[in-house]
Amino acid sequence: MKSYDIDLKLKTERSLLAEGAKYICGVDEVGRGPLAGPVVCAAVIMPLDDIILGVDDSKKLSAKKREELSEKIVEKAIACHICRVEPQQIDEINILQATRLGMKNAVEALEVTPDYVITDGNMTLDIALPQMSIVKGDALSYSIGAASIVAKVFRDRVMAEYGEIYPEYGFARNVGYGTAEHIAAIKKFGLCPIHRRSFTKKIFVS
Repeated sequence: MKSYDIDLKLKTERSLLAEGAKYICGVDEVGRGPLAGPVVCAAVIMPLDDIILGVDDSKKLSAKKREELSEKIVEKAIACHICRVEPQQIDEINILQATRLGMKNAVEALEVTPDYVITDGNMTLDIALPQMSIVKGDALSYSIGAASIVAKVFRDRVMAEYGEIYPEYGFARNVGYGTAEHIAAIKKFGLCPIHRRSFTKKIFVS
């Protein structure tokens, strides 16, 4: 990764450091769109004087690279916490509120209290801390990118485990997204306990 990429990804963090912040927390989610499984939110506070090269939007990285980076991120992080919101709660409160709740819980569970919280997208959290959201923040912010990687690796592992419990749906391959294979399996076998009922209603409409 070229130095100007690192400079771009650290622009927000460096601005906040200049304003007096010490612990800057990046927050991101994975799994808002799938038909099954939890939405997973990660909050991380990274040391900004010991950068891990290659941290980026998790969607831009190979599975192998994400695994390598996630291990380094968790090892180096000043604080890191992952929260998951299960399908039943997603159905009860909707995916937007479930995501906000997961992010809030991840931040509040950190062992170190952040001075500033930056989230991906356009998401305001119900927390008593200074915060900002950055559209496409997982690609533009080092801290949010780190959170996106940790959340993605964790959720992929969860879905692989569910794939062993419910092999007919191919969760290890589709991680819960509505692929043709997955939708065909739902029509054949019905819903399993980790399906989001609010996301799958239309599949049964002829």
